[in-house]
Amino acid sequence: MGAFAPGQEKGPRALRNTDLLGRLSRAGVEVTDHGDGGGVRRWRPDKGNRHAQNLPAVVEVARETAGRVREAHAVGHLPLVIGGDCTVELGTVAGLLPSGERLGLIYFDVHPDLNVPDSVGEGALDWMGVAHMLGTEGATEPLSRFGPRFPLLTDGDVFLFSYGPEQATVREHEEIHRRGLKGIPVGEVAADPEGAATRALAEMETHFDRLLVHFDVDTVDFTDLPLSENTGRNEGLPFEAAIRALGTLLESERLAALTVTEFNPDHGEEDGSTAEALADGLTRALSRPP
Repeated sequence: MGAFAPGQEKGPRALRNTDLLGRLSRAGVEVTDHGDGGGVRRWRPDKGNRHAQNLPAVVEVARETAGRVREAHAVGHLPLVIGGDCTVELGTVAGLLPSGERLGLIYFDVHPDLNVPDSVGEGALDWMGVAHMLGTEGATEPLSRFGPRFPLLTDGDVFLFSYGPEQATVREHEEIHRRGLKGIPVGEVAADPEGAATRALAEMETHFDRLLVHFDVDTVDFTDLPLSENTGRNEGLPFEAAIRALGTLLESERLAALTVTEFNPDHGEEDGSTAEALADGLTRALSRPP
């Protein structure tokens, strides 16, 4: 509901249709299916709230996701959360905060998502998620304050992995500089996917008990594989480089959750081969031994 247009609501079902759970099981990953969320929500224009469109529904989904993540964690499972747009990450974070452990977030996304309603014109909460997790000035209170604490995370808790300086807005550049946010730009990840991921883990594992990984498929060059809602061409990472980096991040013994977002099946091949490629990549990344 925080997206730019319809399509992403089909992502989880498309991955189910590739037999993602069966693929993981056959690759040696023990899987428990906690089922789908409380119904599919399809994006629509919100004329009454133009600068934070569909805000009540976004908060509802974040709260629902937090509860489901909390339940999975309580029985010792490592949640794989599949959205949807990037605001679902707020639910993953909020669901794990009550564990009492020090949580760090590796935000694997070509966009830093540090915008707020007043800084961009289209009103898509999709690329405002990190700003709301950090409780930045201008963030909407219903979303930034829905969780067990405010802010959900502090500046040092977030690592921007594979962010694109050329894709960041002026506001995002200002926030990165002002807050001293750490990260590795997309060019460095493209040059050495595993090495960059290893550097990110070295930075984060020193300071945190548990790590969350957010994987936005728009970090993949749309020309290489048309996965994402964002149709950025000739930017981002080749698909294989993204999966290699993701697999290295998921090798951390401190991994607490993986959230996958922004997959829009409508942008891929009609025969389902694009979804199949994503399912195969996720299976390879998740089945690498720690």
